[in-house]
Amino acid sequence: MIRNIYFKKREEINSRLEEFKCVWNKGSEKDIFAELLFCILTPQSKAKVCWQAIIKIVKDNLLITGKYNQILKNLVGVRFKYKKASYIIEARKLFVDRDKMDIKSKIKKINNVFDKREWLVKSVKGIGFKEASHFLRNIGFGENIAILDRHILKNLVLLKVIKGIPENLTKQKYYEIEEKMKKFSSKIKIPISHLDLLFWSKETGEIFK
Repeated sequence: MIRNIYFKKREEINSRLEEFKCVWNKGSEKDIFAELLFCILTPQSKAKVCWQAIIKIVKDNLLITGKYNQILKNLVGVRFKYKKASYIIEARKLFVDRDKMDIKSKIKKINNVFDKREWLVKSVKGIGFKEASHFLRNIGFGENIAILDRHILKNLVLLKVIKGIPENLTKQKYYEIEEKMKKFSSKIKIPISHLDLLFWSKETGEIFK
């Protein structure tokens, strides 16, 4: 069943993953930072609403110099927008110095994707393992990590990969489920980075971010 759906979506999934890689290989520092801010906004909010907010922030030239109230004004439909607007300001302190963006070199110097994720979780307010994984996938580093959002967890339960959705997704539990998802991925011969987009499209009818 899941492999039949995959064969129909595989070309589209490959295309989207190539687009994510282009963000890192050909995109600007601002493009990468925009993806990080998008992932800060997504918890308990609709992805499309969050991306529209980011597009507006970029269009209004608020990405690097926008003040808190200007950022907040653009978070229409984003849940917990007051807190998330402050997270955006805090992230800027980490990656912007005198109006110059420096996010790529900070990520690049960390060797493997797991260490990159750990560093993001420790360093960026509002970013947990799910959001850090989402960001890394969206800039082309998604081959060996899982984005354990509600869509993924729901499908992992349906496919009997896990028994149930945990109430609290601790670091240990995240790694445990991620490992189970990797084994399942290997068993059905669908790359883990493809599974995320496959499950997303199965739930929403489209492949987004």
